[in-house]
Amino acid sequence: MIPVSIFGGAGLTGRELLTWLRHHPEARPVFVTSDQHAGATVEQVFPEISEFPDLKFSRHSDPCPSDSVAFLATPNKTSMELVPELLAKGLRVIDLSGSFRIPDKDLFEEYYGLQHSAFSTMDQAVYGMPELFRDQIKDARFISNPGCYPTGSILPLYLLGERRSQIRQVIIDAKSGVSGAGGRTEDSGFAFQNVYENFRAYKVLKHQHTPEIQIYSLAGMQRFRSPEEAGDAPSLVFTPHLLPIYRGILSSIVVEWKENAPADLDHELKAATAGESFLRFLDTPEQVELRRVQHTNFVDFGIRTLGNITIIVSAIDNLVKGAAGQAIQNMNIMCGLDETAGLLDR
Repeated sequence: MIPVSIFGGAGLTGRELLTWLRHHPEARPVFVTSDQHAGATVEQVFPEISEFPDLKFSRHSDPCPSDSVAFLATPNKTSMELVPELLAKGLRVIDLSGSFRIPDKDLFEEYYGLQHSAFSTMDQAVYGMPELFRDQIKDARFISNPGCYPTGSILPLYLLGERRSQIRQVIIDAKSGVSGAGGRTEDSGFAFQNVYENFRAYKVLKHQHTPEIQIYSLAGMQRFRSPEEAGDAPSLVFTPHLLPIYRGILSSIVVEWKENAPADLDHELKAATAGESFLRFLDTPEQVELRRVQHTNFVDFGIRTLGNITIIVSAIDNLVKGAAGQAIQNMNIMCGLDETAGLLDR
């Protein structure tokens, strides 16, 4: 049995990790932290999680088992402090914060508004998107788990393969449930009374996931930060919106081609998903909907093309494939397990 440590276990993502690990056949939480709930059992904080009756919350500063796989469901600053320390102790680490996703210090600090205090650790990080970097994940000791919006956008764009060089522009219109903001946001705009029967855009042209989407969905192309720097690389515009629901992300990805869209693009994408356990290519974009993916680790998407425009609609659960589920998928690969272990039945 693989011992698991979860830092930040009382937040939304930590709770999701505990929920999914309840029935994992090869892994079990042995250490979980929350400074707020230190000393309380997991069941006292989350009554629906009764499978770990003796597991109590510790403090972040308490020593964790050195043979465990450590999940960090912590704020960015906390991850910057913990990751180097845990790696130095020999633990395998999967960080679910955004601290180690962007391999450009200036770009990170610009979009996150934080000084990166552990950037020297970046060269050890593998971007944890199995469908892109499965071979690297197998041998990794440190995984930077992708963001929720990037997961729903990068995967369908990356599947375009060499066709990406024919793209002029990508516009992503994404809508997320409020859990994407985390459990302790101080922004009153995410409070129930301000979300219910409402719908709005937020962080327009300045969302921190924008460079992550640029870097990995346009892999192999020139990375850019502005149209002036882009040269011949396709431009990318990303606008997130807040849905009055708890979980799920639906993204409409508009691809403008330099010339007419490639013929048989739907067949190419369908072939590209063959053998991928968690990618589901649907017959039409209208079939893609949140209720098909909520509480699952699946990514659903469908496409339609007209002239030089292709629209890809994708859907994920932001707390599962966009966070905890993908992290467990990465752990499975790191530990030599079946990639789907613990993720098909909940």
